[in-house]
Amino acid sequence: MLERRVKQRLRVAGCEDVTGYCTFLLNNPGEVDNLLDAITINVSRFFRDSLTFELIADQILPALARKKMHRNETSLRIWSAGCARGEEPYSMAILVQELRNKEGWPEHVHFFATDMDSKALGAAGKAHYTSESLKNVKFRLLTKYFSRHGELFALDPEIREMVTFSHYDLLDRAHGVPPESVFGDFDLVLCRNVLIYFNLHYQAKIFERLYHALNPNGFLVLGMAESLPENFRYRFQRMFAFSPIYGRR
Repeated sequence: MLERRVKQRLRVAGCEDVTGYCTFLLNNPGEVDNLLDAITINVSRFFRDSLTFELIADQILPALARKKMHRNETSLRIWSAGCARGEEPYSMAILVQELRNKEGWPEHVHFFATDMDSKALGAAGKAHYTSESLKNVKFRLLTKYFSRHGELFALDPEIREMVTFSHYDLLDRAHGVPPESVFGDFDLVLCRNVLIYFNLHYQAKIFERLYHALNPNGFLVLGMAESLPENFRYRFQRMFAFSPIYGRR
């Protein structure tokens, strides 16, 4: 798959071989974005792995809210790392919007969503989705938070404005957390179906970053096919046997 997609960019650039394409990349920085767009898979949908989102709504978010109120803290901070076209952070924003009217919710909830694909971030900002992206959305939520425009569904502006999107590389050497978040200190980090693109060496670097980005007793959510490296298992506690949600020790 990787070879096929790189060859496609090679043909578009008019290069005869990979060596020539590497030279083309060095001389044409804009092609880097085209290459990244070609080799990354931005397939997602709202409430993907619905059980995970139900556990977040029923268990994780209320537990975080109780801790915040007990400490007289008014802010909840959530980071979606590798947000693609925005389905994941917007799903979280809908969950919070549904829960925030309940007694004992923090006054301020800050959502940060990052990706290294600028085109995907542009689509996330527009928040227009096909029916394929909305397969897992319950009808009540669909009619409440989306309006149909031809073949596309537009997300409610109030939900859209809850999320701050920005470009960020999880291996960024200059910033341990997204600069827009200023200092990290996240209560909940979702990094789902992202680590599968990295080898074990880089996965360890990213896990170290995510660990330090979390508040003490914060939560990390991985994809269903992902798990903690052996040397990180003492730093996290798995919260549920049937879902990859981990509590920071």
